[in-house]
Amino acid sequence: MADWNPALYSRFEEERTRPARDLLARCRLGGDPRGVGLRIADLGCGPGNSTELLFERFPEAEITGFDTSDAMLEQARQRLPACRFERGDIGAFAPEHPFDLVYANASLQWVRGHERLVPALFAHVAPGGLLAAQIPDNLAEPSQTAMRRIAREPAFAPFLDGMDEARETIPPRASYYDWLIREASEVDVWTTVYEHPMDGARAITDWFRSTGLKPFIDPLPEKERALFLDRYTQEMDELYGERADGRRLLAFPRLFFVARRR
Repeated sequence: MADWNPALYSRFEEERTRPARDLLARCRLGGDPRGVGLRIADLGCGPGNSTELLFERFPEAEITGFDTSDAMLEQARQRLPACRFERGDIGAFAPEHPFDLVYANASLQWVRGHERLVPALFAHVAPGGLLAAQIPDNLAEPSQTAMRRIAREPAFAPFLDGMDEARETIPPRASYYDWLIREASEVDVWTTVYEHPMDGARAITDWFRSTGLKPFIDPLPEKERALFLDRYTQEMDELYGERADGRRLLAFPRLFFVARRR
């Protein structure tokens, strides 16, 4: 895929940051409440919106954000000069020293093989520390199935043969519990379905242009890309009807887990 667009991603920053707040609210770390002596990793930090929450909660901690996007990292560095940001692949995360909190907000979905990934990440958590993650679980939602359906249409199929969201179906909550509890003193898993009011069908398209639509539109020539986005907006207009105030409700299920290492 092409590099990420921080400006487009941040257009819906309040909605995207809400799950990050909900995840952080479940993260209970001992010691100094300002985070003195704590080492925190933000995996897939993006433009720094989730890292900012960590910094506000633990201003004295050593916080490092990791991302594969140079554009996102540059935005994060400008936003939070007091934090460290490094280029890093979640699937190959191998720090020299463990972290007291490994935090991943809406990033693990881009790495396949969670049965291997999640225990591997947990291995880099210090004793008594936490692995905390929020994972979009929306592949069965109309917003996602429409992408795959449109990709098979004659205008796009020659460019997108075999293309998918670069994601895999999220396993059941119980699977994450089983993978973590072997080395954890406690594991909390839950799902929240957010209902985001959107100004219209085009707003739903803009939401996904910076995330789920990227694997589909990035390979397309300019003309076909514009046509794909128009077709997707038509589908969103039909699938997400107007509510009483004229807006559309975008349902967005997300899976959460917080595990404490023994």
